[in-house]
Amino acid sequence: MKTKLFVALLLASALTAGTVVAQPAPYNDIGVTMGHWHIVSKDVEANKNLFLALGGKLYMPGGNPMMSFPGLYINLSLRMEKGEGGTQGSVVNHVGFIVDNVQERIAEWKANGVNVLSGNNGRLDQAFVETLDGVRIEILEDKTQSMPIRGEHVHLVLPASEVAAAQAWYAKTFGGRPGTRNNAPVVDIPGVQMRFRAADEKQAPTRGRVLDHIGFDVRDHAAFVQKIQAEGITLDEPVRKFSYGTTIAYITDPWGTRIEIIERAPLGPQVQ
Repeated sequence: MKTKLFVALLLASALTAGTVVAQPAPYNDIGVTMGHWHIVSKDVEANKNLFLALGGKLYMPGGNPMMSFPGLYINLSLRMEKGEGGTQGSVVNHVGFIVDNVQERIAEWKANGVNVLSGNNGRLDQAFVETLDGVRIEILEDKTQSMPIRGEHVHLVLPASEVAAAQAWYAKTFGGRPGTRNNAPVVDIPGVQMRFRAADEKQAPTRGRVLDHIGFDVRDHAAFVQKIQAEGITLDEPVRKFSYGTTIAYITDPWGTRIEIIERAPLGPQVQ
């Protein structure tokens, strides 16, 4: 009885006092930073437990479950919509975290019940985790980072003839810095590296899949929307502002990646 009472009091205290504010990476010169991956979970509770085991923190902005990692949010539901199909086979083939030590994190996660897949070709500095509904997450290592885990990349797969255009589009639209990684094109935006790989077959759009879209946070929503419209980008639907203060709009890149543009209201208290 004493143990149950202690646990109950601890939970109540955490729910009321958990006021740590999640923080994305600093905005770039045009007011953009990485926002989120939006998963249409078939089982919200299972995904919540997975990301908690990986080191995420839970928030409930607007009553919707959202996980927070350094530089990244992960939304777990999308109203009453249902997602069909994992990331492989879609334009966003997978997404990625970077950790301070892959093997130490693997041991920790397995102890918490996470099914971790081995890295390619026996690599010890790489691993993979998949949600039960098929979102593939690459885990890479940076032993110099001070935090255990942070959001790191989104990996797009495109026809070979479109890779250069996609790199240029993301650099221009979001104020990113183009470059290369392992001789492959990338665009660095605060909080995320957009990576591009060529494929022989056209990939499916993200809309309606389990990973329905990715999102970028912006400092000034109206100004950013005005910028991209002046560049010829059309909004998928009118701008919406919610009662709790968040403003959103959606666009779709020329290759089928749905992207949310969001000026985010305060998240509220962390839920333990």
